[in-house]
Amino acid sequence: MKRILVTNDDGVYSEGIRLLARELARFAEVVVVSPDREQSATGHSLTLTRPLRMQKLEEGWYAVDGTPTDCVNLAVLWLLRETPPDLIVSGINFGLNVGDDVTYSGTVSATFEGSLLGVPSIAFSQEIAEGFSFARSSVLAASFVESLLREPELPTDLILNVNFPANGAHGVRLTRLGKRVYRQVVTENVDPRGRKYYWISGTPEWQEDPGTDHEAVQTGWVSVTPLHLDLTDYRGLETYAAIAARFHALAAEGGGGAQ
Repeated sequence: MKRILVTNDDGVYSEGIRLLARELARFAEVVVVSPDREQSATGHSLTLTRPLRMQKLEEGWYAVDGTPTDCVNLAVLWLLRETPPDLIVSGINFGLNVGDDVTYSGTVSATFEGSLLGVPSIAFSQEIAEGFSFARSSVLAASFVESLLREPELPTDLILNVNFPANGAHGVRLTRLGKRVYRQVVTENVDPRGRKYYWISGTPEWQEDPGTDHEAVQTGWVSVTPLHLDLTDYRGLETYAAIAARFHALAAEGGGGAQ
């Protein structure tokens, strides 16, 4: 039987992870290692400045006082070190993780860490609107995972980001990341003790490009976006050649050039 590590960024008590783990347990051994509280928008952060605590809640369920990235590390490198998982599944997140937002998402970052540790990984997120259902999306997510595990061998660097529309889906589309402009604002206020505090907030404005994850979900399709961790801008290796040449000249003038 395949072993699946399940995590999220909404916390171990969220409905999305509970229903997802239950559906996955129908065909796989499931171990849940999840934050003990919400860790949304923590990105790919790793806790290095304090010790972490992991509490066993019930058989196969563990809560960690850290980030999703911490959870994946503790699970793969310690808890399951003798019997590593065949797959890491993150979610189901309360809210979409599409476009540029994947860089902030703790849900998606758990899959980044899985990939770095050599474990194929999938993130699932659910659009929130009237009529949405974690029950419906968890069944679909489990079917997706079960089908994927039938593959003879999954790439160890596999990362899939899956987003479910709120009100059912026409089907599945393979997509690329969308692009959004965030009208970000910072608001300053003063607390009752006269100290200043700040709120960061904003409203996303999406570019309506065909073929993107955002466009797919908004038109009623499940979006499946393959991701990878190589952030190299390969076009820039050519287009920035002149800038690189100037950098080289400056370094050489400063005594840093190769002799």
